[in-house]
Amino acid sequence: MPTEILMPALSPTMEEGTLAKWLVKEGDTVSSGDLLAEIETDKATMEFEAVDEGVIGKILIAEGSEGVKVNTVIAVLIEEGESVDDIAAPAAPAAVSASAEAVPVATAVAAAVPAPQAKDGSRLFVTPLARRIAADKGVDLSQITGSGPHGRIIKADVIGSSATAPAPQTETAAAPAMATGPSADTVARMYEDREYEEIPLNGMRKIIAARLTEAKQSIPHFYLRRDIKLDALLKFRAELNDQLATRGVKLSVNDFIIKACALALQTVPDANSVWAGDRMLKLKPSDVAVAVAIEGGLFTPVLKDADTKSLTALSTEMKDLAARARDRKLAPHEYQGGSFAISNLGMMGIDSFDAVINPPHGAILAVGAGAKRPVVGNDGELAVATVMTVTLSVDHRVIDGALGAELLQSIVDNLENPMVMLA
Repeated sequence: MPTEILMPALSPTMEEGTLAKWLVKEGDTVSSGDLLAEIETDKATMEFEAVDEGVIGKILIAEGSEGVKVNTVIAVLIEEGESVDDIAAPAAPAAVSASAEAVPVATAVAAAVPAPQAKDGSRLFVTPLARRIAADKGVDLSQITGSGPHGRIIKADVIGSSATAPAPQTETAAAPAMATGPSADTVARMYEDREYEEIPLNGMRKIIAARLTEAKQSIPHFYLRRDIKLDALLKFRAELNDQLATRGVKLSVNDFIIKACALALQTVPDANSVWAGDRMLKLKPSDVAVAVAIEGGLFTPVLKDADTKSLTALSTEMKDLAARARDRKLAPHEYQGGSFAISNLGMMGIDSFDAVINPPHGAILAVGAGAKRPVVGNDGELAVATVMTVTLSVDHRVIDGALGAELLQSIVDNLENPMVMLA
């Protein structure tokens, strides 16, 4: 009996992906665990393994196809004694080939047929041939009990059934789409007399645009700013690096910032929380995400249990994550999760900025450059100090103003008194 191979969800948030490369061809025999294809998500390229054994009877989605929805049938596996003739012609797949022409919207909507479901809402398992016969005869598959392996509905079940499918419902007018500015055609007309290069959006850019738009529209941001004196930290860092030179370790200011934030989340545990729709999740470990810029976008790899790790361990792990992020070699579990994020543009000369919260995080710290500034000392005398401005963007649903101020004060205390972080 033919088995459908579906587009996998390689991460909890994945909705679609690009079928970058097939590692098998029609007629190949595969076993469970064999590599079938390379799938590109918005963040990485991952290998997809077979879970069943059989022969690749038909490949339905070509290499390079973009926008393949999760659970779309991408290939069909046949067993011994079966042939490709047993495979029903599938509905148009939900994918856009890199070289294919655009499909009219009306046609695409008409071709989108939901997977059959049982009366209790669970998914029905149906052979492609049985599904085609049911569609031709108008048979309601939810009324049929399958006699195939594991309850799968087969051809004989449909032919012998008199269950009729319910009449299709008239589609109601769709709700107007959320306004996102002028259309692409409108913008193009504005610049039709100017020379420009059109740059298509890749998967990562589309996801960044969608999620950050959602974040700014749905998360009630507020911002807390503080100046941090870095002289004690810079002196302490220089001393540590001198002692660590023989081990090939060189700590960065960012390593200290990660450690300071992780410890602050333990000092102010109520701020170590994320928004989960109808509730909040208060985390016990300090899992800190750090923004890493790559060509065409960014990653936020997560340093888990950062409060329990040494500065050298954090430095080594951060360098590894950043290098693999730039090569797009991170696995989903390495850039998902965390309750707090850091975005550091100080090394690019930015004095201060406001970062956008990456949901479901409760806050993100935007770090500016350290620079020599005049300051008034405790004795009232004017002096010069290295000062860094940070801005804490906070989700007001998770963290109130006073709690956010307490968290930021703890971060400041850790950075201005760096030896405390080793206690």
